[in-house]
Amino acid sequence: MTTTVEHPALAPTTLGGLALRNRYAVAPMTRVSAAPDGTPTGEMADYYTEYARGGFGLVLSEGIYPDTAASQGYFNQPGLARDEHVAGWRVVTAGVRAAGGRMIAQLMHAGAISQGNPHRDHTVGPSAVQPRGEKMPAYGGSGPWAEPRALTTAEIDDVVEGFAAAARRARQAGFDGVEVHAANGYLLDQFLTDYTNRRTDSYGGSVDGRIRLTARVVTAVAEAVPDLVTGVRLSQTKVNDFTYRWPGGRDDAEVIFAAVAEAGAGYLHIASEGRNWLETAKLSDGETITALARKVTGLPVIANGGMHDLAQAHEVLTGGHADVLSIGHGALANPDLPARVAASEPLQEFDRAMVSPTVTVANARRWRESRQA
Repeated sequence: MTTTVEHPALAPTTLGGLALRNRYAVAPMTRVSAAPDGTPTGEMADYYTEYARGGFGLVLSEGIYPDTAASQGYFNQPGLARDEHVAGWRVVTAGVRAAGGRMIAQLMHAGAISQGNPHRDHTVGPSAVQPRGEKMPAYGGSGPWAEPRALTTAEIDDVVEGFAAAARRARQAGFDGVEVHAANGYLLDQFLTDYTNRRTDSYGGSVDGRIRLTARVVTAVAEAVPDLVTGVRLSQTKVNDFTYRWPGGRDDAEVIFAAVAEAGAGYLHIASEGRNWLETAKLSDGETITALARKVTGLPVIANGGMHDLAQAHEVLTGGHADVLSIGHGALANPDLPARVAASEPLQEFDRAMVSPTVTVANARRWRESRQA
């Protein structure tokens, strides 16, 4: 007699009160496939629905810009700043829900690393510090980043309100939750990062000051949509700096995690910027940053980075490191990944040609069609 032991990722769970059919989540992946005005398209609805149809319990949207000031990061990035955006996203969320999934809107202000914003001809940040690295060709950019203009305190208030207003639109659009994007080098992370934040007011200085804006945004979102789950995405690494780590190590991490939990977060999502979880998760004392986040906050934690690897995913879930797994490249290659795991079917390898020369949904579709021909 033989028995089949299901992978722990297939077990149901809850995320900040949101019931999920399993622990597999589609990671936020910028696709620059919206209409020029930021309205989601029918092709985007098909793209997101395919993941829910393939068994993913949770679908996290790509970064959505919340306002028509300085938040947009890329041309053809979707927004939640206007009524047209709400209507477009409503089609997307309806498709995901009809296929048995749940969907969370990730709200993102690009700040100093905006490389495509038709609303402004300048960028903003915590301080007038030019970002490291160069713009990303796969997202339509080239050359060095511009030096941003430092935000005033009044403009910071506008940023907070922009997130709250977009959260209310997310509810109208049928999302099940809102994730505050405070990772990967975007605006909120720029405030948290010591070398991009040289402010001398209450938003700068120590880690307690540098996390203040993120905490304010989390509170504003949680209060704007108390009936939805509010999460926050954090990372040490960035799209323009893969080597950065929080300078205070574990001490900084504890302050950061406690601050967002106290601010009203219902879960934490720890990103690894396209790298394997183990490369970015280990602290100097050997504990993982995701396990520390669970310990400090008592909240569910989403881990990211190579979670399509079944052995690693098993260890992350059973070893107390995280509660949910977010998958990027593995999901692109296997939009039916949970169904494949349940059926013990092999997974397809990710092919970078899927996101070349740009990361659009259309390019991925053409890649699949070429493979099927």
